[in-house]
Amino acid sequence: MSLARNVDLLRRLPRLDGLRFAELGRRADASSPLEEVTGFGDNPGALRMFAFVPARLQKPRALVVVLHGCGQTAAAYDLGAGWSTLAQHYGFALLMPEQQRINNGNTCFNWFNPEDTARGSGEAHSIREMIAHTVGAHRIDPRQVFITGLSAGGGMTSVMLATYPEVFAAGAVIAGLPYGIASNLREALDGMFHSPVRPARELGDLVRNASAHRGPWPKISVWHGSADRTVNPGNANEIVKQWLDLHDLPEAPMAETNVDGYPRQAWWGRDGETLVESYAITDMAHGTPLGLADNDQRYGVEGAFLIEAGISSSYHIAKFFGLTDWIADAAKAEAKPVAKPALSPAPHLARSIRTAVADESAERKQEARGFDLGQIITRALTAAGLMK
Repeated sequence: MSLARNVDLLRRLPRLDGLRFAELGRRADASSPLEEVTGFGDNPGALRMFAFVPARLQKPRALVVVLHGCGQTAAAYDLGAGWSTLAQHYGFALLMPEQQRINNGNTCFNWFNPEDTARGSGEAHSIREMIAHTVGAHRIDPRQVFITGLSAGGGMTSVMLATYPEVFAAGAVIAGLPYGIASNLREALDGMFHSPVRPARELGDLVRNASAHRGPWPKISVWHGSADRTVNPGNANEIVKQWLDLHDLPEAPMAETNVDGYPRQAWWGRDGETLVESYAITDMAHGTPLGLADNDQRYGVEGAFLIEAGISSSYHIAKFFGLTDWIADAAKAEAKPVAKPALSPAPHLARSIRTAVADESAERKQEARGFDLGQIITRALTAAGLMK
């Protein structure tokens, strides 16, 4: 690759606005529940370890590893993507490794450096040591370990899934790249901007050659904005191809649906469990998509590479990992009365009207009198506190 072309490619890298990142970092440090953990084991990648473990954990106990993107810190990405809020709400442990500038000037995980992307070496080994420490310290079920990451963190997620596939039940890559496509900066830039198309078998072999593991393989969820100019959206297709080959699944999707307004493709195994899924976030640039979850709770704060898109990737990834059913199950198992928080009357207005209509209908049958819908709605509004 010529020097001129290299310079052109570097010009297209995202400009890291120091003031915006510094402000987000200050906000994150002030509000983040993450705590730094030292002495977790071997650390050849010289990474920092941050973790959050809620007081109550679902059973079996689960762990989610989250890898930030370039220019971000663990706390800033947690604030933006909302992972500690999810961890608190659904009762799972959270581990967030953090890159240091001494390793990479833009605090990107070195997803393309051979010393950091091989089993038992560099950053990959450091993250594995953090996971082992957390699993032991908090009695995490080894079958309930998951990983996700954005951009360079997405590339390192691919690295961890490939080099330690026996460790993870599932992973999710956001605006990232497949494993093994680059071993130096030139190849990394070519992969980011051009995403060369490779045969599925070749991509699968890159993962198979990364360890002695021969299956079963982790499930994977892939997310990418269609207007991403930092990491070519074609990389999402290459990641999907890589894992379809590993799972021995056909290229054509088994289902195509629409989730929160965006297309989702899915492939499942013989038992019906979804093994590979892919979300294309139409017209979104480079970053993590944020939005409303199914339970109408927001997860995350908009910022650099954290984009309001009307869909909460963090929530849907946690759901793909199987971590979002715990609250209802816990309530059934414990059967303890819990004080309900005061809610605004608006969400219950429709229910009030339905209840009033049902009551009025019963009275009408008994008393054979006229049915006054206006009066019923007035009663409902009054009961909801919206009328006097």
